[in-house]
Amino acid sequence: MVLPVPGWLWAATVAALILLLAVDLLLAVRRPHAVGVREATAWLVFYFGLAVVFAAGVWVFGGPGPGIDFVTGYLTEYSLSVDNLFVFVVILSAFAVPAVHQQRVLLFGIVIALVLRAALIFLGGAAINQFSWVFWIFGGFLVFTAVQLARQREQSHEYQEGALVRLLRRRFRVTEDYVGGRSLVRIDGKLWLTPMFVVMVAVGSADLLFAVDSIPAIYGITQDTYLVFAANAFALLGLRQLYFLIGHLLDRLIYLSYGLAVILGFIGVKLIFHALKKNELPFLNGGEPVGWVPEISNWLSLGVVAGVLVVTAVVSLVATRRRAA
Repeated sequence: MVLPVPGWLWAATVAALILLLAVDLLLAVRRPHAVGVREATAWLVFYFGLAVVFAAGVWVFGGPGPGIDFVTGYLTEYSLSVDNLFVFVVILSAFAVPAVHQQRVLLFGIVIALVLRAALIFLGGAAINQFSWVFWIFGGFLVFTAVQLARQREQSHEYQEGALVRLLRRRFRVTEDYVGGRSLVRIDGKLWLTPMFVVMVAVGSADLLFAVDSIPAIYGITQDTYLVFAANAFALLGLRQLYFLIGHLLDRLIYLSYGLAVILGFIGVKLIFHALKKNELPFLNGGEPVGWVPEISNWLSLGVVAGVLVVTAVVSLVATRRRAA
C-alpha cells in the first residue's frame, strides 16, 4: 500500500531531519569528546523513541498496513546497517582517528550516506513505477547476495581505499597529520585537505556499497517511497550511537552474516513472488499475472525479520561465550 503523502509532509520530514542533524552536529563540533556508554545509550534510546513515535503516527493516520511496513523496513535497514559497523571500525582504525573526533567523523559520514541513499531511493522508486520487471532484478539480486553472505566465512579486517578516496588523494593536497578537528587548512596560501575530510568521505562512500543491498531489500517490503526514505533515515540516525555502544561487541556477532542472508533471501523470494503476480513479461504465462503465487503478508514479513535478528544475536552471543569458557 502506498500512502498519499502531501508535499508539506515531505517538507516537514526533511526539515525535522535537518534540524536533528544540525543539533547533533553542533554538539559534536562545539564539544569534541570521546563518547561513553551512558551518552551513547541515551542518544540511541532517543532516536529509537523517535522511530516508535513515527511508526505510531503512520499507524494512526495511514493504517496498520503502512505502520507494519515501516517497522519491518526500519528493522531490516537497521539490521543491514549493523554490517556497516564492521567497516566503520576498520576505516576509523586505518585512519587512526582520535577518539575525541570519532563522533564528528561518523556524523559527517552518515550525512553523506543519507544524501547518497536518498538519490538511490528516488531512482529505485521511479524505476519501479515505470517498469514492473525491476522486481525481477531486485529479487534475483537479493537472492544472489544472500547466497554470497551465507558462504562468507569471516569479516575482512583490512581496509582498501575506494575509488572516491583515491580520487581525492590524486586531485587534492592532503596533509600527513590531523589538524585538530579541521577538515580544510591553508598552508602557504594553498588549500589542503586533512585526513579528517578524507575519512569522512571514506565512511560515507563505504555505506553506499551497503545501500546497493538495502534499498532493493526495503522495496521488497514496501513500494512507498516516503516510508522507504523514513526507514533509511531513522536507521542511519541511530547508527553512530550504536557504533559507540556495541563496537567492541561486533566480533561476538559471529553468525550475523547468516542472519542477514536469511533476511535478504526471504525478501528476495518475496520480490520474485510479487513480480510473478504483476507479471507482464510476454514469454512467461503469456504475459499474464501468475495467480497461484502465495501472498506474503506484512505481518509475516515483520515476524521473519524480527525473529531472525533475535535468534542470530542470541545464538552468536551464546556461542562466543562458550568458546571463551
